[in-house]
Amino acid sequence: MRVKVFNQLSNNPKYTKTLQWVKLVSVTGFAQVFVQAVSLFSGILVIRMLQPEEYALYTLANTMLGTMTVLADGGISTGVMSQGGKVWQDRDQLGTVLATGMDLRRKFAVGSLLVSIPVLIYLMLHHGASWLMSVLIVLSLIPSFFMALSGTILQIAPKLRQDIAPLQKNQVYMNLGRLVLLALTIFIFPFAFVAVLAAGLPQIWGNMNLRKISSGYADWHKKPDPAIRQNIMKMVRRLLPMGIYTCLSGQITIWLISIFGTTKGVAQLGALDRLSMALSFITIVFGTVILPRFSRLPNNKALLMRRFVQIQGGLLAMGVCIVFTAWLFSAQILKILGPNYSNLTNEVVLKITISCLGIIAASTFSLFTSRSWAINPFISIPVSIASIALGVAFIDVSSLRGVLFMNIMIQLIQVVMNVSYTFLKISKTNNSLPTENNKETI
Repeated sequence: MRVKVFNQLSNNPKYTKTLQWVKLVSVTGFAQVFVQAVSLFSGILVIRMLQPEEYALYTLANTMLGTMTVLADGGISTGVMSQGGKVWQDRDQLGTVLATGMDLRRKFAVGSLLVSIPVLIYLMLHHGASWLMSVLIVLSLIPSFFMALSGTILQIAPKLRQDIAPLQKNQVYMNLGRLVLLALTIFIFPFAFVAVLAAGLPQIWGNMNLRKISSGYADWHKKPDPAIRQNIMKMVRRLLPMGIYTCLSGQITIWLISIFGTTKGVAQLGALDRLSMALSFITIVFGTVILPRFSRLPNNKALLMRRFVQIQGGLLAMGVCIVFTAWLFSAQILKILGPNYSNLTNEVVLKITISCLGIIAASTFSLFTSRSWAINPFISIPVSIASIALGVAFIDVSSLRGVLFMNIMIQLIQVVMNVSYTFLKISKTNNSLPTENNKETI
């Protein structure tokens, strides 16, 4: 009887698909929990070993690294994902798409460096760093910057083919390498540039491994294609203005408190950021498992709407649970950071709320851009700037709590705008039948 039931279940397509999802999410989830645990341990080690003034410089450096990466991307990775989703089963064509995206990335990287480095040096000097320390921090960022740029392109092919296990294994080894290198250096040289460099060097090995993984699905010897470059640049022209805005608004809390606040405030916000970064495994799992499958869905209005509502419901439920947990155990969570940050019980809940809203906004943004949709920047940017101006006008941005409240308001507006836009685009979708290369896989 049991064998008969098992055979019936095994032959049921819904059961098979559910089992595949359970396996995929389990592998990705467990790997990311381990990766984020190692990353969190590395971050706590840096927080406890660096003095608050030195940790403030470390926070500014990592914030600028994120800004440099966004500027150098400009929507290229989104365009590559969108173009790759159309040819994901053709090794030659996918290789051409990736080679074109990588070529564009190199050119954008130069412009990003020219814009970002002077700003970073100014902020370092503003917060008491010497010229020597500022230059060392800038130089330590370069490996992380270039490896982050190529790494996102290198992951696209295995993500589209859902070859998840090698990607997760690579991330595990890379983060263990960071922890080992950090542990060998930070006790002897407790400086911000050492911590930044220790985080970036292992990624060189990680990217070499990613190229080997992706070479099975894409021919990296292909040359860039002008037609594909043109298609990617269409996405870039639509997304770059928003990307530039994101450089300012995405880290608005750091920018405001670094300009109007104190060095201590920067260090406190950096410490809270380190805790909230533990939630980044959600974004990584989403980008690895959900996003490529949503990108591959056929243009079927009912199917797209159903999947989008399911995804949004899951993100909302997850966010509520995380914020409630942070509120219950705020004092215990802060003990991880050490005595310098033990009084931030309310601030840690606010910061976790911001992170959850940011995950929903960013995940929704990645969903609609993966379908080659993009909000008109003449709509999105004025709305976002107006929200910032409103917050600055009525909230005290010189205090940490004030900056956090303002960021909650900004993230809420982003969530509403992104979700509303996606619903609108799906409602206007013209139905088409799935092809062999574009069947429902989510």
